[in-house]
Amino acid sequence: MTDTSRDKDNRKARLAEALRANLQKRKTQARSRRSGKPDARPEGLAASTDKRER
Repeated sequence: MTDTSRDKDNRKARLAEALRANLQKRKTQARSRRSGKPDARPEGLAASTDKRER
């Protein structure tokens, strides 16, 4: 396999993984809205930082 085709395969794999993660997140949000409970997950950059760093 050439480097360019390997790069394309890697990119497709990364995009597919990102798509699956996004779909899972959206399904969780939809279920939360249907049940009437607020979405408990934190949003934004604060969610990605370690709590000990604050």
